[in-house]
Amino acid sequence: MTTENHHNPDYVNKLASAFTVLPNSHPTPDAKREAMIDKPAFGQVFSDSMAHMSWTEGEGWNDRRIEPYGPLKMDPGASVLHYAQEIFEGLKTYRHADGSLWLFRPDANAERFQNSATRLALPTLPVEDFIGSVAAVAKTDRNWVPSRHDYTLYMRPFMFASESFLGVRKAKEVEYCVIASPSGPYFPQGIKPVSIWVEDTYFRTGPGGTGFAKCGGNYSASLVGEYRGIANGCEQVCFVDASTKTYLEELGGMNMFTVHKDGHLETPSLNGNILPGVTRRSIIQLAQDDGRDVVEKMIKLEDLLEDIKSGEVTEVFACGTAAIVTPIGRFKSEKFDVEVNGQAVGEYTAHLREHLMGIQWGEIEDPHNWMWKITD
Repeated sequence: MTTENHHNPDYVNKLASAFTVLPNSHPTPDAKREAMIDKPAFGQVFSDSMAHMSWTEGEGWNDRRIEPYGPLKMDPGASVLHYAQEIFEGLKTYRHADGSLWLFRPDANAERFQNSATRLALPTLPVEDFIGSVAAVAKTDRNWVPSRHDYTLYMRPFMFASESFLGVRKAKEVEYCVIASPSGPYFPQGIKPVSIWVEDTYFRTGPGGTGFAKCGGNYSASLVGEYRGIANGCEQVCFVDASTKTYLEELGGMNMFTVHKDGHLETPSLNGNILPGVTRRSIIQLAQDDGRDVVEKMIKLEDLLEDIKSGEVTEVFACGTAAIVTPIGRFKSEKFDVEVNGQAVGEYTAHLREHLMGIQWGEIEDPHNWMWKITD
C-alpha cells in the first residue's frame, strides 16, 4: 500500500467508500447519545453502526458493508466457540479542536492484525480494508466521537472463524467486524503510579505460542494472574517468562519500559512471547527523537529490582492504547515489595505521555505522519 498524504482525508475516504452504508431505522436519540458520551462506560456502550465483511474459501473477502450495530447470528457449532480461532485490534478515533476526526497509526494496527491472522491460521485482511472499515465506522458514527479532550471513540476490529465445523483445521468461513465504544480518560482523577503484581505461577503464553498475536486466548490466560494481583493490593500484573521464570515480559495488556539514571531506556525484546505494541513502537521513536538510546533486551527480574533499589533505574512505566503511558510505582510478589521512585510520577514518563498525547490530539507537530485524517 502506498502511503499517500495522511493529512488529506481524500485517501482515507477512498478506502472507506468501499463499504456500503446500509440504512439504520433505529438510531440512538440525540439526547441519549449525548448522555452516553458524557459519561461513557468503556466497553459497555456502543455506537449505532458496525462494519462487517465475510470471507469464504475460494472467494475471498466480500460484502463490505456498514450495518446497524446488533447481535451476530452464529451457529452453536461455529469453530470459534470451540477452538478460539479469533483475533482483534484496538485503536482510537480522536476529535481535534477544529472538529476534524483522526486515527493514530492505523496502518501499524493493520499490519499487526495480519500477523495475528497468520498465527491463528485465519485469512489475512488487506491493509486497505482494515483502514477503510475503521474509517467508515468513524465517519458514519461521527456524532459518537466525543468533543471533550481525553475522550475518544475506541475502535475494536475483530475476526473469527464462523464455519459450523467441529474438526480442528483452518476455517472455510470467517467474519470480520468493527464496533466502536465511546471512552473517557484512563486516569479521570489524574495520572498516578500503579502497583504491579509479578506473576511466576501462571503464564499468558510461552515459547512458540501466541504471545505476539493479539488473540483472546492470551488475555483469558492472564486473568488468574491479574486477580491474584488484585487480591494482593495491585492494579496490574506483570508476567515472567514461562521457561526460566527469570525474565520480565509484559503486563496483562501493556508493554513495559525502564528509565536509567544515564537517560537511556530499556524494554523487553520482542522474543515472540510479547505483543509488539503500537504505543511501544511509538515510544521508542519518541525517545530516540529526544536523543536517548533505547535498548531492547531480556530484562532479568532480580536485576531490575536491584537497579531500582540502587537508583540505577529511576523510572518504570507501562504503555498501551488505553492508558497511553502509565507510571509504575511498585513491584510486589510473595517474595518482595519494592517501590519505584517513591511511587511518584517520573519526569521523563510524564514527558513521553504528554508528547505522545500532544501528537494524537493535534496539539504539537506530528513529524512521523502518524495521524490519519478521516474528516475535515
